[in-house]
Amino acid sequence: MARVLVVEDESAIAELIAINLRHAGFDVVLAASAEQAQAAIDAVLPDLVLLDWMLPGASGVELARRWRLAPRSRELPILLLTARAEEKDKITGLDAGADDYLVKPFSPGELLARIRAVLRRRAPMATDTVIEISGLRLDPITRRVGRGEAECRLGPTEFKLLHYLMTHPEHVHSRAQLLDRVWGDHVFIEERTVDVHIKRLREALLPVHCAQLIETVRGAGYRLTHSAPTV
Repeated sequence: MARVLVVEDESAIAELIAINLRHAGFDVVLAASAEQAQAAIDAVLPDLVLLDWMLPGASGVELARRWRLAPRSRELPILLLTARAEEKDKITGLDAGADDYLVKPFSPGELLARIRAVLRRRAPMATDTVIEISGLRLDPITRRVGRGEAECRLGPTEFKLLHYLMTHPEHVHSRAQLLDRVWGDHVFIEERTVDVHIKRLREALLPVHCAQLIETVRGAGYRLTHSAPTV
């Protein structure tokens, strides 16, 4: 479940955004000022920040610049929310480090679409990094997956699915979230398609004794665990 920090000083707007995000499966944290926002960032780095331009204490643009300069929050996805619609304002916000810019008023549908787009663009950040969990090793450059000297053969979709699960271990992902993160803009694919590819992925991992790393969480979705494989 992706964690979204909503930084908005108008409580009615903040609550409306939070309701829509929670309904879409996001974990939401609220902050009503620059000080609260910084405290939230210092406590737990979220997956994305919805950042209002006008805030008590410091502007959203100032916060974005600050976070971009700090090593810990440099890659933090930021979606700037503002009533300023002029081109120069958009340029200022994007130059400050925002990944995207949404002008008020906006629909819940557009907000969710923008959030998904930003998260998709940010997801490939670590595509060149070799990942290893419980002996299962995935190399994004060579596209090899294996354990020890043994390798397994994965189709393109199963590889992307495993890559996403391995970069988000122990997180429970709903079918809708996996469709959005792995399949991207293919919105007309049925959610049950995820079950088919999970089954194929498990079958592909059987030769390296890692199929059990992918757990079904009843009524919620799937997760990849750190449990040790058995030979």
